[in-house]
Amino acid sequence: MADSSATIQGAFPIPITVEFTGGLELLFGNERKHKVILPPQLEDGSRPNISYLLRYLVDNLMKDQRRDMFIMEDNVRPGILVLINDADWELEGEETYELQQGDNIVFVSTLHGG
Repeated sequence: MADSSATIQGAFPIPITVEFTGGLELLFGNERKHKVILPPQLEDGSRPNISYLLRYLVDNLMKDQRRDMFIMEDNVRPGILVLINDADWELEGEETYELQQGDNIVFVSTLHGG
């Protein structure tokens, strides 16, 4: 008998962990860590990547209306460090990185008032 969690194509959903620190958690209901389950394939046939994750986070998890505090021109706002499995996202292809099961994505605000 087939596993009911598999999609029609036989691919499984992609569970990842997303964390917000440095004040960004305030934009996401004051929760630092979120478990997110993404589809294995998008409507256009591609796999979900960081760019898709950014849209997903804003549309589904962001509680604060100030979208520009997290995203600017469909990319992460300058001053936000993104880590993919503890590595700088620049080493992984930035927004084109295709998400994998078990990935840990961390967003760290490096901007502080004062």
